[in-house]
Formats: sequence, structure tokens, C-alpha cells
Amino acid sequence: MPRLTSPLAWVRRRDPALVGIRRAARVTLVACLGFYACRYGLDNPTMATYALFGAVAMGVLAQVPGTPLQRGRTLLAVLPVGYALVTAGTLLSVTTWSAAAGMLTFGFLVSYAGVGGPRLVGLANGVQLLYILPCFPPYDPGSLGYRLAGLTIAVLLLAAAELVLWPDPAPVPYPVLLAGALTAVAGCQEGLAGAYDGDPDGRDRTGRRLPGATEAAEAIRPSRLSPAQRPASAGRRDRALSHAGGLARLALGRTVDLYQEAGRPALSGDAVADLLRQTSSTTRAAAAWLGGDGPPPDDTRITRAVETFRRARLQAPPGRVDPDRLRAGSLALGLAEWTTELASAVRVAAKAPIRPDPTPPPARPEPLWYADQPAAQLWWRRFRDHLTPRSVYFQGALRLALALTGARVLAGVLDLSHGFWVLLATLTVLRTSALGTRSTLRPALVGTVVGSVLAGALLLAGADPRVYEVALPILMLVGFSAGPLLGVGWGQALFTLVISLVFAQLAPVNWQLAETRVVDVAVGATVGVLIGLLAWPRGGTGELHRTAGQFLHASGAAVRQSVAVLAAGAAPGAALPQARRQGQLATASYAQYQTEPHGPSKVDWQATLNAGHDAIAGADAMLRSHPTGQRLPATGPLTAYADAIAGEYERFGMALRNRDGVPRDPVPADPGRWPNGSGPDLYQLADLRTWLTALAAALARITTPATPRAAAAPADRRPSPLSQADPRDLRR
Repeated sequence: MPRLTSPLAWVRRRDPALVGIRRAARVTLVACLGFYACRYGLDNPTMATYALFGAVAMGVLAQVPGTPLQRGRTLLAVLPVGYALVTAGTLLSVTTWSAAAGMLTFGFLVSYAGVGGPRLVGLANGVQLLYILPCFPPYDPGSLGYRLAGLTIAVLLLAAAELVLWPDPAPVPYPVLLAGALTAVAGCQEGLAGAYDGDPDGRDRTGRRLPGATEAAEAIRPSRLSPAQRPASAGRRDRALSHAGGLARLALGRTVDLYQEAGRPALSGDAVADLLRQTSSTTRAAAAWLGGDGPPPDDTRITRAVETFRRARLQAPPGRVDPDRLRAGSLALGLAEWTTELASAVRVAAKAPIRPDPTPPPARPEPLWYADQPAAQLWWRRFRDHLTPRSVYFQGALRLALALTGARVLAGVLDLSHGFWVLLATLTVLRTSALGTRSTLRPALVGTVVGSVLAGALLLAGADPRVYEVALPILMLVGFSAGPLLGVGWGQALFTLVISLVFAQLAPVNWQLAETRVVDVAVGATVGVLIGLLAWPRGGTGELHRTAGQFLHASGAAVRQSVAVLAAGAAPGAALPQARRQGQLATASYAQYQTEPHGPSKVDWQATLNAGHDAIAGADAMLRSHPTGQRLPATGPLTAYADAIAGEYERFGMALRNRDGVPRDPVPADPGRWPNGSGPDLYQLADLRTWLTALAAALARITTPATPRAAAAPADRRPSPLSQADPRDLRR
């Protein structure tokens, strides 16, 4: 006999932490308390309207990430913005065209503000409603005080409710996740230090630790985190934490390279071991501060260790040693350079002073350029960098502003009663791509029709007004819970009933109110669909091909130019800063792409972006740590290899821009004709060769389709991943 599932178990399968139910209960209580107090206690319908819709806007339409305390502070911080929007909407509602002009301006600004981070993105839809609601007739500036008072009641009650009424469980903070990743990586580096120092079990210990380190590093990828956990704002702390997370993944990749190299003979293995021990110690110190167990990491020791290693190399010319034996030293040196940068980034997050950055002019802006920038400058730079039609943030803001403006014009020209429903429908239906908009259209319209039929029947029956008063909180609780649990259609149906009950208590209504709701939603949805089809219909999916292609192409130019500066005495150019700029746009496109519906992709986008970021990070490290403006001897093979790798980056970029997928033919291999016996300069050649070899491997990972992740086996039966998989997969 089949086992029956309880309603609570069904709900918990869809919402394990009951976050949606908690939010619905808080908003229902706040909205009803403010509405009833203003409508029946103060007999002020205007205040009641704004108390209710203010709670709906900031509690349902707005999705504020963070802990309960952070959400409460965010709501209070946005209250002055709400005052400005309600005031502007009230004053601009004098004519249709002034209201539409305001809608275009504020619609764009509010949406574009999301470039500042997930907290602003979550607020955008709710804040839009604070202009939409007052920008419709009647034009009544005299009621502005009541409108602002109603909004104030809603926000203050909602902020208090976030703290005391069924607060949501706080997500694991990003610093704690990063601390776990760094601790795991440090353990792998300790094992490798033993391996290079002659411990026969060191490499095996590292092999057993690498899968766990890989899982921990994957857990800090932005695509794996909720908005509340991502360090994505324009502020200094979030920039530093995000920077440190990227360096942690780079350090893991270089650790995997050293693990693979540990089975081959290396020149000065003891020096490599000493450098790895210091790298591990610094990584652990960074993890300790992030986990709240120690002071900020001291970056002076790792800096001295790098300088000592470099001096030792220069004082011991390699002679005619096989150049392949220098690879381990180059890998360890690159790992130490990134660890130094990691420690400095963590110190920036801790508001601790850092050493002056030695980055030469060819490599600027330096990786830690944000460390001493004023907060206002950092925010302005973020907004300025994305103020381009190639940014998905700009595209999304303009698309929404045009849709809302078109809906406002139609509502005014057609003289639709309750015209704000038109804009509310546009706001609900419009997505970042035409495919996403179409997927929400049908359930939204069907739900609205069903809800309107039920509301019309209820109003036609002429129930006692007290029935509306009792039914409102029940339907509101169910309606606000239904959207996240059951989908857009159910949410629209129940929200239509809620609105009908609200207006039935504000003024005399009849069944035609339900008919008006259907017409208005149909008009608003139509506008949303048309704008979605005309303005960047492919959304992040289409833009990702363009920006990722340009990113790889720019990365190839940066590789070619950096090698020319380091090995051939060429003058520095602007290739590296341009590649960084393209990387920002490509990363933003990828973030939006992950939120949109799309079929299986033939491109491994994560590996594609990683290849570009590896090129930039390596060029940064090389230009910062090696002398420039000189000509190295015997650079023929190096220059040829760099040109081949740069050409592959450019070819891959062109294929992506043309939507041809990625080339599947092999990436050029290391030519293997490297000089020996060229004195200390051979070390610099080895470092550059190691970097280029890593870039070739990164390109090869793009051409190898990613294998789906298998479900984890029980802990006591889980096989060793290193015995089952290609170690290259650990770099993904």
C-alpha cells in the first residue's frame, strides 16, 4: 500500500528550511496589522493602502539576502529611497507623459543599481513598486504625507518582524566556507612538502586529500552560493574576499600540478619543500583569521621565503641540466606568489595594512588596486564599468525600464482603471530573456483569470464586509506561500483574490473589478513579452557567447604582449587592462546565464572563463615578479610557443563570438626544444614556459566536455577519486 505523504513533508521537500512560509507569515502579519490599523483604527484609506502595499513591495517582491539583522538594516537603509520614489511618483502623476518619463528614469536607475551586488538586486523589484503605485491618478500632492506615513509603518514593522518573528536560518558565511577551502589546500601543500623533501608517503597523503580540497574549493564558487553568501558588492571587503576566493582556486590548481610533478626528479627539491611549507603555513594563517581563530595573516614571511628562493636560484646557475627538472621550482614559485597575494587580500578584508605593491607600470592596475580606494570611488567604478550596452546589467535595466514605461503610457492613454496592475503584471512577467518571459506568461495569465473568476463570484455574491476582513489574512498567507511552492500561476490566482479583498475594504466595488484585473494583467503581460522579444531577447545566453569570446581574444593578446615585454624587451601596452575589463563583462554574463532557462550547452562555460582568468592572473604574477625591458637569450621556442597559445585563445574567442562552439582539434603542444646552459636566465624561461603550459592545459579543458558529477557514495564505501578520474578534472 503506498505511503501517504503529510502536507508538512510535502512542503519541506520544496522548502526544507521553510523560508518561504516564514516570509509569507511575516509579511501577512505586518501587512494586515498596518492595513487594519490605518483603515479601521485611523479611518485613513490612503495610509492603509501604502502600509499594505509597502509591506508587499519590500517583503514579497523584494528578496533581501543576508541574516535577519542584515535584512532589517537593509530595509531601514532603503527607507529614504522609498520616500524619494513615492514623492516623485506623487508629483509626476499630474500627466501620463510626466509619469512615463519618471518611470523610464527611475525604472532604469533602480534596476541598474543591482550592479552593486546581490542585496541591491534583491531590492530592485520591490523598490520599483514604490514609484509605480503613486504615479497613477488621482493626482493628489496633498496626500503625500499620508502615503509616506503608510510606507514608514510598513518598513518599520517589517524590519522588526525580520528580527523577532520566525527569523530565517542564517546561511554559512562566505569567510567560513573560504576558511574550509584554504585549510584543505594547506593540508595538500604540507603533504607535497614532504614528498619533495624525500618522504615516500607524502605524495600519497596529498592524493588522499586532494578530492576533499577540490570539493571545498568548488563550494566557494559564486554559482554554488546563495545570493546571501556571495561577496559580490562593490565594497572593499567583498572585493577582497572574492579576490581571495579566486586565488584559493588558483592555488588548488597549482597544487594539483605540483602533485603530478612530484613523481619526477626536480632540481633543488629541498628548496621547493621549504617554500611549500611556508606557503602552507601562510594559507593556514589566512584560514584561521577567516574562521575567527586568529589574527590576520602575516605576509612578510611568505614574501621573504619567495625572495630567498629567488636569490638561491640566481646564485646556483642550472648549468646544462634538463629544463624539465626546473618545472617543479617554477610551479612552487608561482604558488607562493599567489599565496602572498592571497594573504594580502585577506589582510585587506581584515582592514589590516598591507605592504606597498611592487607591481611595475606594465602590469597595472595591480591586483590589489582597491585596497586604498575610498568606498565611494569603488562603487562609482563598478557602476561606470558596466555602463555599456555590452553589460547584461545595463541591458536588463534598460529592458525593464522600457517595458514599464510602455505599460505606463498604455495605461494612461487607454485610461485603464487600476492601471498600476498593468505595470505590476509587466514587472512580474518580464524576465532577462524572451524564453524566460514566455515561460511565465501562460501560468500568469491562467492564474489571473482563475483568480478573477473566483473574486468576481465572491463580489457578486455580496458577502458581508466582515467576511472580507476575516478572509484577507488567510488568503494572503496562502497566496504568498503558494508562489514559491507551486509556481507563478497559483501565486497570481491567489494574489488576485487578495487584491480584490483589499479593494473591497477601501471603496465600494462590484464584480467588474475582477474583469478589470484580467484586462490590466493581459495588457501588462503583452508589453512585457513584446519588449522581451525586441530588446536583447537572448539575455545572458546570447551575451555570454559575445563577452566570453571577446574575453578569450583579449586574453590571447595579453599573453602575447606580456611575453614580449618579459622576454624580448618590448614596450608595455594596454592588452592586460583590456583583458581584465572583458573578464568583468564575461563574468557578469555568466552569472545571469545561470539564472535563465536554457538547454544543454556544448560549451563548458566554467572552463572557458577559467582559461581567461588563468591567463590574466599568470600575466599579473609574471610582470610583478620578473624584470622587464630586457631581452632573454634563446627565446625562439618561447616566443613561438607564446604565439601559438595566444593564437589558440584568439581562435577560441572568434569561434564563440560566431556561435560555432569551440574547436575540438588539439591545442598546440609544448615544442620541447628548450635551451639549457644559458645561466640564471634559464629560470625565467622556465617560469614563462610553465605558465604557458598551464594555459595550454586550460584551453584543453575547454575542448573536453565536462563529465556529469556522480552522486556521492556513502562515506565508508566512497572510492578514492584519484583512482577513478583523470587528475585534470580536479582543476575544474
